[in-house]
Amino acid sequence: MEVLLPVLCAREREVLRLVTEGAWNPEIALAIFLSRKTVERHISNILRKTGARNRTELAAVVGRETAGAHR
Repeated sequence: MEVLLPVLCAREREVLRLVTEGAWNPEIALAIFLSRKTVERHISNILRKTGARNRTELAAVVGRETAGAHR
């Protein structure tokens, strides 16, 4: 995930971490004290910046980044 980190702002990285842990938007909103709409906006931004089309592709991108960082 090292390559993604410079591209994402701190809040987006926090949301991304929660997404990769399996949290859904309402859970993320409660965990970091944001509205669900704000969480949705962060996830949209993350998807756009990473080129992923959905959470499944996002998980694949993060998996590739993480695997690359451990080599």
